[in-house]
Amino acid sequence: MTELLDLAIKDCNKYQAFFCKFLSANDAGSTGSHQAGIYMPQNAYEIMFDTPGEKGQNKDRYIEIRWQNDFTTKSRFIYYGQKTRNEYRITRFGRGFPFLSDSHIGDLFILVQAEPDYYLGYLLSSDDEIDSFLEFFGMSPSDTNRFIKNNSTVENEGHLFSRYISNLEVDFPETKDLAEVARKIYYKVYDRKKAEEIDDLLLNWLEMEYSLFRAIERDRYSYLLSESIASIEEYINQANKILNRRKSRAGKSLEHHLTAIFNIEKIPFSSQAVTEGSKKPDFIFPGAKAYHDKSYDRSGLIFLGAKTTCKDRWRQILNEADEIKVKHLFTLQQGISENQLNEMYCNNVVLVVPRKYISTFPKTFRHKIFSLESFIDMARIKLELKG
Repeated sequence: MTELLDLAIKDCNKYQAFFCKFLSANDAGSTGSHQAGIYMPQNAYEIMFDTPGEKGQNKDRYIEIRWQNDFTTKSRFIYYGQKTRNEYRITRFGRGFPFLSDSHIGDLFILVQAEPDYYLGYLLSSDDEIDSFLEFFGMSPSDTNRFIKNNSTVENEGHLFSRYISNLEVDFPETKDLAEVARKIYYKVYDRKKAEEIDDLLLNWLEMEYSLFRAIERDRYSYLLSESIASIEEYINQANKILNRRKSRAGKSLEHHLTAIFNIEKIPFSSQAVTEGSKKPDFIFPGAKAYHDKSYDRSGLIFLGAKTTCKDRWRQILNEADEIKVKHLFTLQQGISENQLNEMYCNNVVLVVPRKYISTFPKTFRHKIFSLESFIDMARIKLELKG
């Protein structure tokens, strides 16, 4: 664990609440927009103001932010509510501020309120740092872009969570079972008959699973905070057990939910099929049998990798299926720099992301990026399936 990552985790734990998001092309000024500063979603007002902004009025406040435990800026929180605008931003970082540039698109920005007008800001750049931070808090990239309270509870689905937890016959369910239960609870809480895009459905499943996971953790391990522990060793063992489980869930959750989507859409596939050199791609369409059948038209094969973040790790998929030249990669990453995207596309890697995330990428590449729905449409055509 790097020193910067360690500090970010400690501060988020210490103050029990934080905001985090991936920096987008809009934040870095790479979209051509006249807007300035870091865009903050509506749900982040709590870390910026006492009350939400009111349409028709602008409001702001001045604060200090200590960046990377290194230097401080006198910055401004502002809500734009006049005319057609309805948005929050952080502005005024001063000359030479290093982080709002193309090279930092896709970094994870973390904001912690230490005192009423004093904040701690961190940016994590590498996949290892970002994944380690998210895994520590049991999150996936889809759980970002919001204000997070470590001790928060779930209201709408709380009774369903409680019923499920009370009937559990194991200490903790397997990740595949957890994902399936989260989907079932989602359908009980929200009407499946409503029109809902595949991309939104996947993100909603992921959010529901995260909430359920944290509810089980609170039920199983709240005693660690309220009771005396026999020894430091016991506490460390339990803490490591919790962190390892969080890491395991984060790594498998996305694949489980994508599998459910493809089954619903009746798209034939194999997951973790063995290819060359014992490689196991996440998904091959229409499946392993077709892949190993030399008489099967190679142009009818589709590869899809699944990685929660991919700033660095996209290269891992390049040699996972030699028979398929173009590699599609589904990710929950929000925003990647033009230089990185150029390198990906030069290596025949095509991104697939939830539709709402496409706007976080540089404009010049948005038309090349698939949404999950458009990827499925492409697969139907290529595999000659009926909708």
